[in-house]
Amino acid sequence: MIPKLAKEYGIKTLVGAWLGDHEKSNADEIRSLIDLCDSGLVNIAAVGNEVMYRGDLSEAQLLNCIQEVKSSVKDIPVGYVDAYYEFNTRPKISAACDLILANCYPYWEGCHLDYSLLYMKQMYQAALDAADGKKVIITETGWPSQGSDLGDAHPSYDNALKYFSNAQQWAEEDEIEIFYFSSFDESWKVDSEGDVGAFWGLWDKEEKIKF
Repeated sequence: MIPKLAKEYGIKTLVGAWLGDHEKSNADEIRSLIDLCDSGLVNIAAVGNEVMYRGDLSEAQLLNCIQEVKSSVKDIPVGYVDAYYEFNTRPKISAACDLILANCYPYWEGCHLDYSLLYMKQMYQAALDAADGKKVIITETGWPSQGSDLGDAHPSYDNALKYFSNAQQWAEEDEIEIFYFSSFDESWKVDSEGDVGAFWGLWDKEEKIKF
């Protein structure tokens, strides 16, 4: 329903098919994405998110999914979302995409907050190099407001606010398109990401704005 509601409010959407290691679920997701595209509710179609990073599918399987969507929709750019470096190491995937949808997280690579914006710029440049002239969108970036340190990366209210402010200023000055992660704290993410997983939101779990 989100693409439909967004269309009614004049909001553009990047709509994704969530792919994993279950063939039937993947087929259902792809069909749903194609149907939404056919209904005029999609501005950018994303076929999978971090499938290569997780190892859910082979590169050939993912490429088949991308080509299935590309052959079924018209006038809608089709891409794939993954960590920025995956596009450098997998040129066939970069070539298959109409645009590059790169996740850039200095925190997850243990970067100190003081150098995080510079590091994100380097991540973005790496994605640009892989894109070979195609458009690049940063589909995820953010900084946790609580939780455990990762290397030199320290989660805190102040660091999360600084990172958000720096990212927004850079995006405005250099006209970089960014999806900021995330809107709300998600407690369920501690299962896969540890204690920091619950604290990436701009709003807390009670839907109160943090900053």
